[in-house]
Amino acid sequence: MSDDDPITDFTRRSVAVEGVEKTVYVAGTGPAVVVLPEMPGISPDVLRLARWVRDAGFTVHVPSLFGTDGAFPTVEGGREVVRRACVSAEFRAFAGGGTSPVTAWLRGLARQAHTTCGGPGVGAIGLCFTGNFALTMALEPAVIAPVVNHPSLPLDDPGGLELDEADAQAVRDRLDRDGLTVLAYRFEGDRWCTGQRFAAYRSLLGDAFDGRVLPDNAANPSPPPFFADLVGTPHSVVTAHLVDEAGHPTVRARDEILAFLTNRLHPHGTRPLPAN
Repeated sequence: MSDDDPITDFTRRSVAVEGVEKTVYVAGTGPAVVVLPEMPGISPDVLRLARWVRDAGFTVHVPSLFGTDGAFPTVEGGREVVRRACVSAEFRAFAGGGTSPVTAWLRGLARQAHTTCGGPGVGAIGLCFTGNFALTMALEPAVIAPVVNHPSLPLDDPGGLELDEADAQAVRDRLDRDGLTVLAYRFEGDRWCTGQRFAAYRSLLGDAFDGRVLPDNAANPSPPPFFADLVGTPHSVVTAHLVDEAGHPTVRARDEILAFLTNRLHPHGTRPLPAN
């Protein structure tokens, strides 16, 4: 696929958290799930994932954090988006930077979404550059189902976590106190989300970290140019490198994520009918 996505089946909202407004695309019914964009933005593949979440019985919220919404990820455009994000005050892309400030806004989004949508809590799915944001969002009590997909920050430390010490301790305490589990995915040979990084998560979170690793040969061999030429490694398990075929390992990963969200957010097995 090489066409942009017009995002016509989502409602475009302006959401303010502590005076800061961002665009959020919303669709579906049921408990809220925040699907974060991956580099270089809300791509057609990210929107495909969001629609799967919507159709599984959730109100999906996709915040615009960088890039051009709905754009097919090209090399030229993607390189510029990465450059801007790496120098933005909202993100901490490199080791020593600690927790990205944008996660405070995302926690506010989750809080508002929970108030609007109801249910036992909110799910959060992080992807790539935003992978760890889903974990940090668990500092918000409403977030009870964090999914951390191929977290790539910090970019210059393969065993680092995009968290300062105080937030790391607070996240661990929250998971322990409320019995939460973090579901996470990566490809075995991913150089942006390495085994060292998963080991660091496991060291911090213990049994609360459910890290799952897919073989490299399960990755889509023909992802969009940004992923083929700049990422250059199997990386995006349920978006750009997903192979949409029944029984495929990446589709099983997607289904495991949907089941995880359902078990946490629809604990009694009751779900609204999907929107037409």
